[in-house]
Amino acid sequence: MMGDIQGVVVKELVRHCDERGYLVEILRDDDGLLSRFGQSTYTLTYPGVIKAFHWHRFQDDLWFIAQGEARVVLHDLRDDSPTRGVTQVIYAGEHRPLLILIPAGVAHGYQVLGDRPLGLFYHTTRSYDPKRPDEERIPYDDPSIGFDWGSR
Repeated sequence: MMGDIQGVVVKELVRHCDERGYLVEILRDDDGLLSRFGQSTYTLTYPGVIKAFHWHRFQDDLWFIAQGEARVVLHDLRDDSPTRGVTQVIYAGEHRPLLILIPAGVAHGYQVLGDRPLGLFYHTTRSYDPKRPDEERIPYDDPSIGFDWGSR
């Protein structure tokens, strides 16, 4: 089932442009998106790569794609959610700047589109703890999600 997932928030970002370039405010303290701040991380992924799926029991993620274009795929695994089993697809990147809040219990991943690397900043409500990582993995082609990465 495709649709919007309860608790996922997509914030449209505004570019302030002039002859020198542009400025975008990504996250503000008055947005009310993060319940607390844990860590910010940057990752670069090469064209054509699919990084999917993983999910967290406790941590919320907030994603911003600073470079390139991606198809972001979310799947609601939460037992108590009215959107359990729903898959949501969001296209984001340089040409569609968005901030995407991914709640704990929602599996997430992405596919790099085009021929440029993808630069992703993600902010989390908890810092990564290698002794007790809050990260569960699901194969990108898991039949219980059933997402077709080959279609667009």
